Amino acid sequence: MNKILYGEILMPGSEEEQAEQERKIQDGFWQTVKKAAGRIPFIEDVAACYYCMLDPATPTRVRGILLAALAYFVLPLDLVPDFIAGFGFTDDIAVLGAAIAAIRSSLKERHYIAAKKTLESND
Repeated sequence: MNKILYGEILMPGSEEEQAEQERKIQDGFWQTVKKAAGRIPFIEDVAACYYCMLDPATPTRVRGILLAALAYFVLPLDLVPDFIAGFGFTDDIAVLGAAIAAIRSSLKERHYIAAKKTLESND
């Protein structure tokens, strides 16, 4: 991950703590996608955002927005816990929707191709 992101986007802490936070997001992303697949109508956009965040060609500001939104999606600390039936992902939908609207022009076809391929292989 780009050194600029440490301390500016991720939570404060040592470089090791920052790397651990990023690893948690990457490790938990696809598990959370599986849980949310039927509840988030734009899950393919969310998966494309994941690949956009990992893409070194993505501008730092965009990567920061995506990292924050995807962290909110993946990490268990939510305004509305994900396990609450019917409502658990409503706050995630709002956060992800706002992030996608803000960075839509940075989502490229290659991100959608990777997302679609991964989503299809996880079915």
